[in-house]
Amino acid sequence: MREAPVLVTGLPRSGTSWTGRMLAAGGDLVYVNEPLNPQHPPGRCPGVLRATVTHRFQYICDDNAADWLPAFRDTVALRYRWLSELRANRSPYDLARLLRYGTAFALGRLTGRRALLDDPFAVLSAGWFAAALGCRVIALVRDPVSFVASWQRLGWTVYFHELLEQPFLVRDHPELLELRALVGSQDRVAKAAALWRATRAILDRAPGVRVTSYESLAADPLTGFRSLYAYADLPWTPAAEHRIARACTGPSGAGTGGTRPGSSRAGFAWSGPSRTGFAWSGLSRTAYRPMDSRRALDDAARGLSPDDAARVRALTS
Repeated sequence: MREAPVLVTGLPRSGTSWTGRMLAAGGDLVYVNEPLNPQHPPGRCPGVLRATVTHRFQYICDDNAADWLPAFRDTVALRYRWLSELRANRSPYDLARLLRYGTAFALGRLTGRRALLDDPFAVLSAGWFAAALGCRVIALVRDPVSFVASWQRLGWTVYFHELLEQPFLVRDHPELLELRALVGSQDRVAKAAALWRATRAILDRAPGVRVTSYESLAADPLTGFRSLYAYADLPWTPAAEHRIARACTGPSGAGTGGTRPGSSRAGFAWSGPSRTGFAWSGLSRTAYRPMDSRRALDDAARGLSPDDAARVRALTS
């Protein structure tokens, strides 16, 4: 019987790409990038997930599981839907991605590998993934000031109607009703802080979810990832340790989570060890790049004024 799949989640820019790549470094997982992302690419890929995503942060629970459980059972079992993908996506990029994903799924099934879902958009449904699919769920939480600063540097914001329009989500997490006051607001700092606070509250009471501090992981990656490997029932091998050590002591200044300008978050990224631990090539343009994870913490609040940083602390306390 195939062992439990792994889900790495957390709000965008919380280190999910980095964490997912490091967990995949041991070679026992097939990396699946953001199946619940409503943007194409990387989402809307029926070969990977044969279901229609209608919202960012799509909420999945027992009441709507009939729409999602069969599709995700195929995904975590690494059953690729070739015909569904061909019917939906036929551009050269899509066809190349079809071959890459389809081959990875097939080889993963043959070699007994498990699926690793890296999906920030699953964060509000993390408990369902643990209970319904038996996933080992790792939820990354970043310091709120660093999180808001990162969103500010990228000019990102959140549209709360995508949360409030999901009746099961509001029913199960009524604290989200407080977000109505910020619908239409141009205060991106307040909106990002409110999203962080609501998400953290949901994660803290989600059953079967291991909430992990990004800062703690970045400060001591070998100790942190050794613990996560044990939680996910992954063998901690010398090869995995070597790759993680090299990848987390690369050039400083690399991003954590999110997407670099001009890039998409689709496909597979890891192609084996290189001078900096990993080489990103081909279809893969994921956010993670080799970095000195400890030095990456030094300027995490860059982009926020001291007044805004203090306001974020107050709003998320």
